[in-house]
Amino acid sequence: MKHVDLTPPEAVAKAAAKGLRLRQQFNRGGTQIGVARARDLSHRRTLSEDTVRRMASYFARHAVDCQAKGFGDRDNPSAGWIAWLLWGGDEGRDWCERKKAELERAGDQEQKRA
Repeated sequence: MKHVDLTPPEAVAKAAAKGLRLRQQFNRGGTQIGVARARDLSHRRTLSEDTVRRMASYFARHAVDCQAKGFGDRDNPSAGWIAWLLWGGDEGRDWCERKKAELERAGDQEQKRA
């Protein structure tokens, strides 16, 4: 299988770090899993294929949170926005979708060779 680099880019790391700061400051947003994800992302730890797929699922399930009051509000952020940032924010959503597609293409190529 072709190697797919699953190291989060700097923009994703910064969004996750911002989520951690806001969660501490406002004492809301995210679950323990979201906090753990943010720690991995903010430290730019290479993720597993399964984790990248779970990230894509998270963003698909929580896209509706973007419409909530306080989403993106720096003075009074919604819990949903903080949680979104913990998973890497918009940058994390875009990155994991690209990586998920790369993984699927690499898997398809592997199956064709078998």
